[in-house]
Amino acid sequence: MAVDKSMKVLVVDDYKTMVRIVRGLLEQLGFQNIDDAMDGASALEKIQQSEYGLILSDWNMAPMTGYDLLKAVRADPRTKATPFVMITAEAKTENVVAARQAGVNNYIIKPFTLAVLKQKLTTVLGEL
Repeated sequence: MAVDKSMKVLVVDDYKTMVRIVRGLLEQLGFQNIDDAMDGASALEKIQQSEYGLILSDWNMAPMTGYDLLKAVRADPRTKATPFVMITAEAKTENVVAARQAGVNNYIIKPFTLAVLKQKLTTVLGEL
């Protein structure tokens, strides 16, 4: 089944340049409905107000980390099945394991390419 590229996608990163890069890569993959948030707390507000088909979040942010955002999304019955991909420079094994245990669908280590993003999203969503 084809992926609905008109679904709302939320990109969460406190670094504006990274948001721009991820947005550009998603647009290259055909996604058009892309929203962004600068930290986990503002992302959670948006998630509570709107339905997203995919969340891509950085790990290291204040006041709420991407890991805390992931746990909050998984704890809410309305959003617990929303595909969630962590994008981070944190390559530590314990972080990957913690994210997996918290219910992350996939994990992308920065820096990454369009091909890596496509492959990771294909694993989560299906053929792009």
